Parts: sequence; C-alpha cells; structure tokens
Amino acid sequence: MIAIINYGVGNLKSILNAIKKVGGDAKVTSEPKEINNASSIIFPGVGAFKPAIERIRRYNYEFPEVPKLGICLGMQLFAERSYEGGVHEGLGFIPGEVIRFPSSVRKIPHMGWNELKIKKESEIFEGIEFGSMVYFVHSFYLKTDEKFVIAETDYGITFASAIEFNQSFGLQFHPEKSGDLGLEILRNFVRLTKR
Repeated sequence: MIAIINYGVGNLKSILNAIKKVGGDAKVTSEPKEINNASSIIFPGVGAFKPAIERIRRYNYEFPEVPKLGICLGMQLFAERSYEGGVHEGLGFIPGEVIRFPSSVRKIPHMGWNELKIKKESEIFEGIEFGSMVYFVHSFYLKTDEKFVIAETDYGITFASAIEFNQSFGLQFHPEKSGDLGLEILRNFVRLTKR
C-alpha cells in the first residue's frame, strides 16, 4: 500500500485519484502504523513548510527505507532546512536548503507550465522526453548538491525541478496537474514500488 501522508496540506484527493488511475493501491493517512508499514510513501504538496513539518514531527513517524515521492512542498520537506516564514528544520533526507526565488526573477510565485530539462537517466522519467512541459506553483525551491539533481527548470534562475536519492524522488512540479505526462511519471513511481 502506498501511503499518502496527510499533514494538513491540500491536493490530497487529486493525488489519491491520480495514483489510483495509474494502478496504484494508495490511501491518505496520518496513522504512524500505516505509514511505517507502507510499501512506499508520498509526501504531497500544497501548503506551507512550518505547519507541515510540525505536524509530521508530532506523529514521530519512523519513515522506513522504502521509495518516497515528494511533490512540491513534499520535496522541500526532504531538505535539512527551509527559510519559508523563518528558519525551520526539515527531515534531512538530503543536504540542502529551501530558499525563496530572488526578487529579480519574474513574477512570484512561479505558476504555470514550464520546461523539464532532464539531466540524468532515472526510472521515474522513463518515457519522458527532455523539454516536456509540467505544471508548477511555488515561491520557494530546494538548493541541493548537484549529484541529487535529475532535472532542472529555468525561471530567471535555474533550479532543481526533480531530485533522486536512495530510490526516492522529489518533484518540484505537480504531476497530478500535468496531464497525461504527469500521470506517466506517477505510473513510473507506482511501477518501481511494486518490485
């Protein structure tokens, strides 16, 4: 079972529906027992860093060594810290910081369709072409070591739009809002969780 963690953010139903549409057995839950025994975990993505990380810490999840998928805010939670609304410690799954787009870029938040520039081969991008368009909504982005970055996107600056570590993935964009291409990315994640 794929556990979609409910830590008080939006978009849970659309992610659940998308995962079911591509053949995944998923459940939205905040129960530690269900999350600690899940075959994989999805960290969903519409909300603010501070309340999300506080709610996660309240439940004392163990987060087993299973594939994880972080979407937008969910990807940012993987970092060591965030500077959204102060300084907040993240989950520390990968080194890095979540910082705001500089005021010199275009309109903030970065909202709408933009190009996915794939840098490295990855199972989650199987069948996905360089330059594919995906949907973003965010004002902050994850700055991390280059070795974790599997795709970049340009928005006044170049930022990591997808990362990979230990069979886990972070997507700064919303696959559940990215049409058939986004569903294909979710299908790839579901496929690798079934191995």
